[in-house]
Amino acid sequence: MRYFFSLLLLISLKSFTQSTQQNSYPQGYFRNPLNIAPSLSGNFGELRPNHYHMGLDFKTNRVENLPVYAAAEGFVARIKVEPFGFGRAVYIKHPNGFVSLYAHLNTFFPELEVYVTEQQYARESWAVDLTIPENMFPVKKGDFIANSGNSGGSMGPHLHFEIRSSDYELNLNPMLFGLGIRDNVPPTIQRLAIYDRTKSIYEQSPRIIAVKKTPQGYVTTPAIITVSSPAVSFAVTSYDTHSGSANLNGIFAGMLSQNGKEVIKFVMDSIPYSATRYMNAHIDYKTKSGGGPYLQHLSELPGYTESIYKKINGDGVLDLKNGQPRDITIETKDADGNKALLKFKIQFKAPATVAAGAPGQMFYPGMLNVGDGSEEGEFYISEKGLYDSVRINYSTRVSLMQQVVSAIHTIGNPDIPLQEGLTVRIKAMTGVPEDKLQRTVMQRFAGNKKEVVKPEWQQGWATARFREFGSFQLVLDETPPEIIPVGFNDSADLSAAKRIVITVKDNLDRVKNFRAELNGEWLRFTNDKGRNFIYTFDERCPAGENELKVQVEDEAGNISVKTFIFNR
Repeated sequence: MRYFFSLLLLISLKSFTQSTQQNSYPQGYFRNPLNIAPSLSGNFGELRPNHYHMGLDFKTNRVENLPVYAAAEGFVARIKVEPFGFGRAVYIKHPNGFVSLYAHLNTFFPELEVYVTEQQYARESWAVDLTIPENMFPVKKGDFIANSGNSGGSMGPHLHFEIRSSDYELNLNPMLFGLGIRDNVPPTIQRLAIYDRTKSIYEQSPRIIAVKKTPQGYVTTPAIITVSSPAVSFAVTSYDTHSGSANLNGIFAGMLSQNGKEVIKFVMDSIPYSATRYMNAHIDYKTKSGGGPYLQHLSELPGYTESIYKKINGDGVLDLKNGQPRDITIETKDADGNKALLKFKIQFKAPATVAAGAPGQMFYPGMLNVGDGSEEGEFYISEKGLYDSVRINYSTRVSLMQQVVSAIHTIGNPDIPLQEGLTVRIKAMTGVPEDKLQRTVMQRFAGNKKEVVKPEWQQGWATARFREFGSFQLVLDETPPEIIPVGFNDSADLSAAKRIVITVKDNLDRVKNFRAELNGEWLRFTNDKGRNFIYTFDERCPAGENELKVQVEDEAGNISVKTFIFNR
């Protein structure tokens, strides 16, 4: 029964996507959400770390607090406030079945700002995800809704704008709705990559071929490429700009043809929000994670289950074993139809010797994969975990760190991406008391990157989930986080101050909970970008002497409490 409903949902989603592509990009319905000439620093489908960019980034002239306007009539349906991600965001539901989203904002319009503040205090949480009662805040096209900002995961002032289906959480390319963004500049193609598809994508480095622009389009050097593999696929580095902008944005579509027949293409017209991480299956993840360029595959990896690809004559892996030269055309284009063409020939010539395969246990997409490295550890990868078949090595070694209470388990390579992550089980050293285990976290590290997760315990085994491969160990953490006031001390006179700033430090860099109380009542501290905790003085802080109590908890459960007396 579950399979039936999943299949029905998939069919409905595909049907909606097809009808949306054909009929549902009303021109002129949505306006530019700013009152300045539209210019983009990012577009729909652009490649970002671990995700497709799911909307447009409008430039705000490098400043904050430009007025943001409703792109069409409707009502405010949802508000989100979070330290990373969208920061402060407004969702507007429209009568034609779409939702528009505006993110990285500063203040909302006054009535909405008051409502959000009331809800934060009612929930005793600065981070909120609020469903707004229908028609509580109706808006007309062009109504002021917020000021632009730089909140959340933003790296500089801009407005992030999306258009979604209200029924399916399907993100649609806003460039297809006619927002008045002028573009007569074709994409550029910078390089070609060739892969030996008798091997895993992640067990090779691609062969990079230089390309050159000519009046007739792009060509390779050499014009006829010989390969030693009978099965190959391609990827390209291609970017797009629009008129009046130098930003290298993403392309809208890419197509591969062989001997004049279309083989496969990808189109950035709509992407389900649940599928944004599949960007890692669309690019050469290994090359990018090693500091190389973005290379977009012109083949569909077997584990890309919510794909942007459209297969016409195969999945993009070409069979060259008959040795005949093939005419290859690769086309990339933007949402306005401007195109770039790359043409070359490719031919298979058998090598004198065949290289040996890589060591390690082979794991496959579409299967539940179990890895057993020793009697002290194991891992699981779900059916949707891998994008391509690959060998995964597992090794253990002893840690010399006193606070580590397990072996170090190295699983796979961080250059291999995961869609749904992996479950890691590690056995603690014998003799560790139960109360110590409850202050133990599982730590993943790879290079300079570290993260910790509070595991679940069962008979001396710790279980936790992660999104990347690496090395894993159990770390005993009995050090509480540190609460540091910025620019004030206990008994300070803050009558001239505009805000209170507190920094929190933790030995494992993982603060789980922060709570502040003013005279016994919860007080809202913001925590944008996960940096300082800030309270801006308002009517909730009376004149005279006040008591501020701050409590902080880390991932291991260690708690620190600090109380400050100040005058206002």
